[in-house]
Amino acid sequence: MDWIVVSVVADDGKVTWTGKVARQTTPAAIASAQGASLPDDLVCARFNGRLADLQEPLIGNGTLEWVFCDSPDGLEVIRHSLAHVLAQAVMGLWSQSQLALGPATEEGFYYDFDSPRTFQTADLERIERAMAEIIHEDLRIQREDWSLSDARACFTSPYKRELLDGLVPDADQGTVTVYRQGSFVDLCRGPHVSRTGRLRPCAFKLLSAAGAYWRGDENRPMLQRIYGAAFAAPEELDDFLARREEAIRRDHRRLGQELDLFSVRSEAPGFPFFHPKGMVLRQALERFWREEHLRRGYLEVQTPVLLREELWHTSGHMQYFQDNMYFSAVEGDRYALKPMNCPGGMVLFKRRLHSYRDLPLRLAELGLVHRHERSGTLHGLMRARCFTQDDAHIFMTPEQIQGEIEDVLELIDHVYSAVFGFSYHVELSTKPDKAMGEPDIWDMATEALAEAMRAKGMSYQIHEGEGAFYGPKIDFHLRDSLGRTWQCGTIQLDFLLPERFQLQYIGRDGQRHRPIMLHRVLFGSLERFLAILTEHFAGAFPTWMAPVQVMVIPVYTRSLDYAQQTVRFLNSRQIRAEADDRPQKMGYKIRDAQTQRIPYMLIVGDREEEQQTVSVRRRQEELGRRTKDEFAAMLTEEIEKRRRPETALAGLSETK
Repeated sequence: MDWIVVSVVADDGKVTWTGKVARQTTPAAIASAQGASLPDDLVCARFNGRLADLQEPLIGNGTLEWVFCDSPDGLEVIRHSLAHVLAQAVMGLWSQSQLALGPATEEGFYYDFDSPRTFQTADLERIERAMAEIIHEDLRIQREDWSLSDARACFTSPYKRELLDGLVPDADQGTVTVYRQGSFVDLCRGPHVSRTGRLRPCAFKLLSAAGAYWRGDENRPMLQRIYGAAFAAPEELDDFLARREEAIRRDHRRLGQELDLFSVRSEAPGFPFFHPKGMVLRQALERFWREEHLRRGYLEVQTPVLLREELWHTSGHMQYFQDNMYFSAVEGDRYALKPMNCPGGMVLFKRRLHSYRDLPLRLAELGLVHRHERSGTLHGLMRARCFTQDDAHIFMTPEQIQGEIEDVLELIDHVYSAVFGFSYHVELSTKPDKAMGEPDIWDMATEALAEAMRAKGMSYQIHEGEGAFYGPKIDFHLRDSLGRTWQCGTIQLDFLLPERFQLQYIGRDGQRHRPIMLHRVLFGSLERFLAILTEHFAGAFPTWMAPVQVMVIPVYTRSLDYAQQTVRFLNSRQIRAEADDRPQKMGYKIRDAQTQRIPYMLIVGDREEEQQTVSVRRRQEELGRRTKDEFAAMLTEEIEKRRRPETALAGLSETK
């Protein structure tokens, strides 16, 4: 008999058991040999670093680790197994449906179906009950190796056939892996739990059904995707569902309509419309951006939206980004709508020969860019076909690299932390597979970015292969009030585009030299950052950003003239104020102002008019009576200092 030697290793790396067992012994058998029954939270094993089913035969010597449901790998296996249970439940209820595929996701699982039935909310409840029955049956989940011909005979779904064709290109050789649970079989690499009953301790919930193109291609069939969430414990699922409900309530698309800020219309899919209040919000953010850049020595520029196609060949975008670009013809010449601002910055720098005394030259631009995005990926302001990139291109000498990167790091930290109250983490993204330039240039640029972060005492993670095609970059991932992360700011060190555009400056030695360039954005996309802020603050923006900063509410109809007088007084001091002159009760007007997330309400009646005062209410907090001058001075100071709410949840409870 052939033997293999297996060592069982604990989480801390210590060997807890070593033994000689027969070849093709399963992890489950080894667990039993140790004199222990399989614990309920044991999901699968890791053999020589590879995840394996508990019933999978082991071939050679190696180390075995147990994977439990509360580990990331264990939770992923549970979620994948639940996707199969979902598919079995749907096929049991609607047998004419065809299976596509169903992976685990970051928070659960989904499965795509081609079904004659359009799944409704009531169907999800029915499917959940069927899933619970399958789990209760405690069906054995068995891994089987089939020949390709047997798999083709079993799986008649065109989607499974396509997957089979992709798995084994030479059609008649090799085997494929399938998993069987009861009468249900599915094409899958695994691993899975050993029995459906092992899913009992976990908690899951079907969330929604939505359309999804096969393999994400809008030219392929539209399928129905059923989403589910799954966690190791019920309290984790409850927490997720509460956060999800809150995220739905904060959805910027919903708040954009409720607060009359912006919309995306069928007449221009993916191209947002900003309403008057949304423009006030946007302009407040732009003013802040301009003030911060002016303070730090940036010069604002504007480059054309439409540029000749040759420019994009020079920059390399035609080679690496062409599928995401829009093109047009002008008098027989080919032009492209810019997807990025950098080539325009190159043209501006090259308009004259610079001296080393001009450097660093910091050119900043709020540039409108256009990118082709598939309709299925569009998501309000988060992912649109046009957006404003808050770019800056810093042209510098080699000696200035370190200082300029450190200055940008300080600026980004000020904006994210001090002004908006975000925490964030940083990633250093390195050379991608498709990239311009020699490896030594990439190594030099990557080390320069890393050294600047080390000098600032910043911790960072390495994100291999995710740099831009022309240079490595630092990516900033901010965390919002719901704990979600968003990649926004970037710093990219570029030795290559100045070379491709033949940029030069006159050095101290009187000779011509090639400048080095830093690309950087703070917000990334102005529109997307506004969407993030909308959800982060739940529409209750800091006063300096709020479209309407003060709502003046008259107690009586006879108080309306004094209310209008108060509005004119505040407007003259650059405070955005309005009066609610509707013939409604005061309580209704207060609730409506709260719903609109207006930071301040001034209640005015006979006493206020007689004393030339206002009764101040900050969202739900009563601040008492103030003279108009006192209130205006208080509010002006708050606006000028850009104070933010103590918590991003400020003003949230009153809108429930």
